[in-house]
Amino acid sequence: MFQLQSKPVIVTLEIDPSDMARFNTLRELYFPAHANYLEAHLTLFYRLPGMEAVIPETLQQFSRRAPITLQVNGIVNFGTGVAYTLHAPKLEVLHRDLQAVFEPWLVRQDRQPLRPHITIQNKVTAFKAAQLHAQLTTTFTPFDITATGFGTWAYLRGPWKALDKFMFQE
Repeated sequence: MFQLQSKPVIVTLEIDPSDMARFNTLRELYFPAHANYLEAHLTLFYRLPGMEAVIPETLQQFSRRAPITLQVNGIVNFGTGVAYTLHAPKLEVLHRDLQAVFEPWLVRQDRQPLRPHITIQNKVTAFKAAQLHAQLTTTFTPFDITATGFGTWAYLRGPWKALDKFMFQE
């Protein structure tokens, strides 16, 4: 159960566990071990205030919907790592609607349009990122995954502490 707290809150998109297993396996293989203290995730908001009751109330309200199908449509090299990109028009609309409610508390990063991705490698050299990107793109075929809800997390300057889940349900 979500409890109001002084720590900033991160909001992620919950993905079906069988879909996330693939990304977690890749993350274990390619993310530097010393920096891999999180499972694979898709972040929606990076820093919301933990003391605002409207945050969990809004997530509960917006979870009253059907699960969302997302298409994993590519792999991107962002210089120091690699991520899978997603084509998700319904998620982008949902994110804009959440941004409108959370507007008073959004930091600059959270005001940006959503560019959904799941990072499987980060904090490596440009050479290593380019190698992995080339390796993965040679056999890549788009595939679908299912979003099942929202997750909330307390940011602890590194690891995150799970707070609550708001699962989609019509």
